[in-house]
Amino acid sequence: TQLPTPPGGRSRSSAEQASSMDPQLTRSQQRTICSQLGRVILQLLYKASIHGFTGSAFHQQCDTRSPTVSVGYNASGFVFGGYTKQPFSQSGQYVNDDQAFLFTFSGEKLLKYPVTGPANAVRMIGNSGPYFGDALVLVNGSQLVVYTCPGNYYNFNAAEMHGNDLNLTECEVYHVEGEFSLNNQILILSMLKPWRPVGWENETRTELMESIRSYKPTVSSVSQVRVLLIGPVGAGKSSFFNSINSVFRGHVTSQAISGSSTTSLTTQFRTYSVKAGRGGKPLPLILCDTMGLEEGTGAGLDVDDVISILKGHLPDRYQFNPSAPLHSESHGYHGTPGVKDKIHCVAYVIDACKVSIMPTKLEEKLEAIRRKVNLMGVPQLVLMTKVDEACPFVPQDIRNVYKSGYIKEMMQEVSTRLGAPLSCVVPVKNYSEELELDPNCDILLLSAIQQMLHFADNYFDEINGFPLLIM
Repeated sequence: TQLPTPPGGRSRSSAEQASSMDPQLTRSQQRTICSQLGRVILQLLYKASIHGFTGSAFHQQCDTRSPTVSVGYNASGFVFGGYTKQPFSQSGQYVNDDQAFLFTFSGEKLLKYPVTGPANAVRMIGNSGPYFGDALVLVNGSQLVVYTCPGNYYNFNAAEMHGNDLNLTECEVYHVEGEFSLNNQILILSMLKPWRPVGWENETRTELMESIRSYKPTVSSVSQVRVLLIGPVGAGKSSFFNSINSVFRGHVTSQAISGSSTTSLTTQFRTYSVKAGRGGKPLPLILCDTMGLEEGTGAGLDVDDVISILKGHLPDRYQFNPSAPLHSESHGYHGTPGVKDKIHCVAYVIDACKVSIMPTKLEEKLEAIRRKVNLMGVPQLVLMTKVDEACPFVPQDIRNVYKSGYIKEMMQEVSTRLGAPLSCVVPVKNYSEELELDPNCDILLLSAIQQMLHFADNYFDEINGFPLLIM
């Protein structure tokens, strides 16, 4: 049985196409387009660099398929195209479509241009690619070019649409698949064997909670394992603590500041101890939250501050200053930290929706941090968050996380990018909009904590004289 693929996933028709039919449209861009169309997903039908920059190749792959989203790309970096609910053909006629629209991306924002002449929304021309009225043609006359004429049934600004760069580097057409198709693929998922087995019974949740409560570090001077959370702005570090706290409190909580922002909402170094219920004893775990990583120099968490945190020098509530890392003269500086003050495990928190579009500079920062952590012998794992936003099969049932082909691909990609074994990558879903706990979501979160404690044991083994294998 073949695994179904999420929006814009690769064609599974042949081994060759499976390796080459990767969509150029990013996951974020796909979600933005889908938000205009309802509860739908996108499946890639035609890719000009694979099938050919010709009208015949386009029609061979796309005729009779509807609705569709057609996308053009140029060397100037513009991503633009159109939507139609009408199936393509080679009749030479105009067809009516009052829902058709053209679009372009301005950053992550979609600029939309609705059809102004519905009766002439799409024209079915045999020797060209997608032909929207007489306003926009992709692969015009079987050439790697665009034809454009604003005002002919669509109103748009040509410079805004494509920067007046009419040479195509790629053209793609996606089939828009609706709820029925999604439900069918979820049904297929339910019959597949997970590639990483997980027990989803309530007993599993109870056993995990008890195992965490009763955990004791093997170093007598340490009562609580300290786990450092590192990741880009908005990846979900603070939300992860809130989610773990929620599981043990029995209801959704929001102690750590979290939310959506382009800059880090966490500006202090915070150490959070989780309690076993309201007024309960602290668990043998402290989650250390940091300022988010940012691309720019002098912005976000500084690499030198990471070293100070690992060594146990940073005091709780230390105010981060990206332009001036902590030094021995700073207020509250721990000059002689013990083992209990140091970091025993590092968890990189990565947004599953942004793995494939991670900026190079951010990746380089993570690589620099990872190398330093390795040199200090601290075990590391990766928390891949927002899996429910990355794959449409997961929010339907969180238990699909280890059946989803796309989630596995993202885990493999983040494994490669960070140089971490796949076994060190753990998917989780934080509580963000829910008011009630989900036992299956709890199991993923608790499993992540259990892995952290196992990794901390590796750190303590090193202290006790057993060699530690670092990633």
